[in-house]
Amino acid sequence: MSASLAPVSPVDPATPRSLAAPVARTAVTLMFAVNGLLIGGWGGSLPSLRDKLAISDGQVAVLLFTAGIAGITSMQIGGRLSDVVGARRIALVALPVLVAAIVTLALAPAYPVAVVGAALLGLGNGAMDVAMNAVAVQIEQARRRPVMSSFHAFFSIGNLLGAAAVLGLAGAFGLSGGTVVTPLLLTLAVVAVLVLVVLVRIAPTAAPVEHRDAEGGKIRIPHAAWVLGIMALAFGLSEGTAVDWSSIHITDVARVDSTTGAIGLVAVSGFMVVIRLLGDRLVTRFGRRAIVRFGGVSAALGYLTVTLVSPLPLLVAGWALVGLGVGMIAPQVYAVAGHLGGGRVLAVVVTFGYAAFLAGPAVIGFLVRHVGIHHAMAVPAVLCAGIVALAATMPREDRDLA
Repeated sequence: MSASLAPVSPVDPATPRSLAAPVARTAVTLMFAVNGLLIGGWGGSLPSLRDKLAISDGQVAVLLFTAGIAGITSMQIGGRLSDVVGARRIALVALPVLVAAIVTLALAPAYPVAVVGAALLGLGNGAMDVAMNAVAVQIEQARRRPVMSSFHAFFSIGNLLGAAAVLGLAGAFGLSGGTVVTPLLLTLAVVAVLVLVVLVRIAPTAAPVEHRDAEGGKIRIPHAAWVLGIMALAFGLSEGTAVDWSSIHITDVARVDSTTGAIGLVAVSGFMVVIRLLGDRLVTRFGRRAIVRFGGVSAALGYLTVTLVSPLPLLVAGWALVGLGVGMIAPQVYAVAGHLGGGRVLAVVVTFGYAAFLAGPAVIGFLVRHVGIHHAMAVPAVLCAGIVALAATMPREDRDLA
């Protein structure tokens, strides 16, 4: 294959016709939403879990590291199995593992049990992440028009709802500290089980993906996949930095209290949701290459803004641009990866993005200690500018999906 990515291939005649039905899109939307809900609840409950188990920040870091390593491992296995037995099956097996993880964390009486819960969470989330994206790609092929952005929008919405549930539950029942984590996570687990029951009935059958040529030889992962992987590294670090550092950045640079500083994450998350809800229409009109380029420019300008300015309104505007930009990129890169080589290539690209999302904020933290939080944001600005250049390798138009 040349350096440029091949355009998205037309739908395979063997692809089950049910993938084009509206109920199939509803099912995959539910997959993304419930995945985001559980992961958001996990992230939002970490402070409460720390209080309940009386553990240190270092021990919380071990939980996050355990979940991350398990997730990366599970992505590789889940991606390959999705191609062999069909992504639907992997997603529907991974979701109960994720629910078991949430229940384990909710009821964990001691730190070692919480570590087991974190490992289960990584295993369930990694496989489900790749599998639901693989099903989403096949739905794009069957419907012959972009839908990936809307799926990722509902992941973001679910993520916000999961995190916000901490505040809602605490306010409704007067809970605080470690008393929140058990009822919160058990409630989310019940919701997920109900969604699972629905998914078992309506989730579409995803066709296995064959990786052999006409002579029966195994097709190697195309070189273009590694280009997509580099792009995933760049947007993964940029998104992780925005999620983990935006509020702290505003608090320190604008010299406001931490409550006001939280508006940074609100701006990032809110604009990510908005652009993902609009993304499919924009891709249909302008093509993936243009959308990824615009996303890279927007995120780079946003990071450049927060690197150079100090007034609160300008900082919020800068972080809004970052959210607008990074929200555009991931769905399109993952879509091209899935069209290029199914779950196997998705596993490679998603792993790059996931690893960068996890490790990136720590790298930025190292830079913050040495050059200051203001100047450290120049690094993701450069990476986002690199995405603009690498976007030239993506399809100019998705004629087969238009």
